[in-house]
Amino acid sequence: MASTSASLGAILDAAARGQFPPPDGTTTVVPQPCHRDAGVIAFTAHSVVFTDEDPQWVHATLAALDCDALAATMNPVFLAAFLERTGRATDTTDLLTVADALPGGPDPALGLREIDDPDHPRVARARKRRDDVRVWSADSGGVLVLGRGLAGRWEAAIEVGEDVRHRGLGRALGLAARHLVPDGDHVWAQQSPGNARSVRVFQAAGYRPVGAEALFVAR
Repeated sequence: MASTSASLGAILDAAARGQFPPPDGTTTVVPQPCHRDAGVIAFTAHSVVFTDEDPQWVHATLAALDCDALAATMNPVFLAAFLERTGRATDTTDLLTVADALPGGPDPALGLREIDDPDHPRVARARKRRDDVRVWSADSGGVLVLGRGLAGRWEAAIEVGEDVRHRGLGRALGLAARHLVPDGDHVWAQQSPGNARSVRVFQAAGYRPVGAEALFVAR
């Protein structure tokens, strides 16, 4: 059990700089940054639950689980109880990665052009989960989406068609996102651990794994 006066945004900003919560096996509970987002981020031997529910309920539910205490916040039983209590929805537990902004603009060879395509599935999904969403299309057919997500952090997502894979386009789009966020800032990206191709792409573009994230959104 643990408590903190730090906001989720402050915890994420510190993690982006390589300063993580202490690996002491505890769980910190902080308020939701907004109504839309609740959930769990598991760092090394320390979890952060962001919710407006009673912290005592969180700690009591975790303590009642029959599992390794270090794995409790990502245990399906806890996540299911969290979802049921809050009436929220989720897709999966993601690998959470982050990269520093890079100076200058994206590689001109990508031929990025900003577009407004609300019907694109990747764009429609992003606008449900992020604010200030912007979208770029590459000449070769890839799509890059940037927006303000959890606690106001910059988040990137990419889409690469099957017919243009294995040419380094995904890595190039991941790098482009680092050039498109303000200098001195960071850009985050989530990947399903089972999507090994996506994990490899973002790590090749310099995104560092920092934890696991289960994001619960309001229905």
